[in-house]
Amino acid sequence: MTKTPSSTYIIRFNDCDLLGHLNNSRYLDYFMNAREDHLRDFYQVDLTSYFNKGLGWVVGGHEIAYIKPALYNEVVCIQSSLLYADSELLFLETIMMNKSQSHLKAIMRTKLIPISTQTGKKNQHTTDFLNWAKSIENEAINHEENLPTRLKHLLSSFKAKLNPLPNELPAD
Repeated sequence: MTKTPSSTYIIRFNDCDLLGHLNNSRYLDYFMNAREDHLRDFYQVDLTSYFNKGLGWVVGGHEIAYIKPALYNEVVCIQSSLLYADSELLFLETIMMNKSQSHLKAIMRTKLIPISTQTGKKNQHTTDFLNWAKSIENEAINHEENLPTRLKHLLSSFKAKLNPLPNELPAD
């Protein structure tokens, strides 16, 4: 089971500013929609079934860094990972790249708080849900690392892919 699902999206005209750049606020929509798609397509998780059982999530916070603009009609690749889960929190990371995944466009980290859909109050994840969430946690990424440090590691990783050492061949 993949811990870093990804899919491609086309940047739409109505999501862009006058310069043809994806509007900053729309990155959040693309990232959150991609994560919902990844849950459905890679893990067969339908959020509606959780809502019907009384479990939902609210955003406790976003942290986002914009690196390169996503442009009108551009095909981008969005990757998502669950970095950490406990009884009272889900911590996600979503990354937007160009279609060939050679350039980073943006990264966002999101804290999601479980709530009861009946009361609207904070709730805890069930043991069954938490066991499943732990099975898809991406331990390869340090969830305690702050965003600037994570960004530094990511950018050096992208740079290494583009400029391999002379005795290394680039990966396909």
